[in-house]
Amino acid sequence: MAFQIPRIHFYEIDDQAWFPSFLREKVQACLTLVWIKRFPPFQSSSPATLIVKTLQSLLGPSIKDYTFIDFCSGAGGPTAEFERDINKALELESIENYHDQTRKSTNTTRRKDANYSKGALPTSNSDNDNDNNTSVDFILTDIHPHIPSWRLACSHSPHLHYIPHPIDASAAPPDLLSQIHSSSSSSSPSPSIPHRKPFRLFSLAFHHFSDPLARAVLKDTLLTSSGFAIFELQSRNLESLFTVLLLGPLLWG
Repeated sequence: MAFQIPRIHFYEIDDQAWFPSFLREKVQACLTLVWIKRFPPFQSSSPATLIVKTLQSLLGPSIKDYTFIDFCSGAGGPTAEFERDINKALELESIENYHDQTRKSTNTTRRKDANYSKGALPTSNSDNDNDNNTSVDFILTDIHPHIPSWRLACSHSPHLHYIPHPIDASAAPPDLLSQIHSSSSSSSPSPSIPHRKPFRLFSLAFHHFSDPLARAVLKDTLLTSSGFAIFELQSRNLESLFTVLLLGPLLWG
């Protein structure tokens, strides 16, 4: 049984209102690198890749039923990677399904042509109607919005959006999805996205919360969302503590 360090809520300087915003952005940018980069030989893949596989495994085909809202996004964290990899997989799945349906339709047409030559009337095949809207949307939010990084990330995908003003994860507005922006090319809210069930993401966020705040965030999440996932990069053990201490020199060096 692994030894677990009791939870101690340390004072995080970059969480404080007086902390300079340009330094906070630097910290957030460094954390994004931790998510998307792989550090061999310690990691076989990046943490973002592992989370994509976890979401795909747990949600299965129902992953298309959700809009993913990332709270406490920082500089973007792994969310852009989530959006790219998940939608790429959905696109490949859609193409494969289309080819399967095309092959079935071709076989059906051949049989109908054979029947028609015997006097049977051809009928239309409506089974080829495909839903092309297979991509899912991801939304970045934070109580300290990192607009420049978000705009840049969103400019690479029509399915990645952001909320430009502070969002409190313990009291998210009910009209959150109507406030999204997409890219640097537009200063006005984006067109509405498909109506799907909200799924909250917390990526390297929950350790920032005190116990009372964490309970408030979970309560609001349960009241307003159809699902949620909490991901952290560290555990409460000595090995993880040592790894976290090494991140400073690695990222700031």
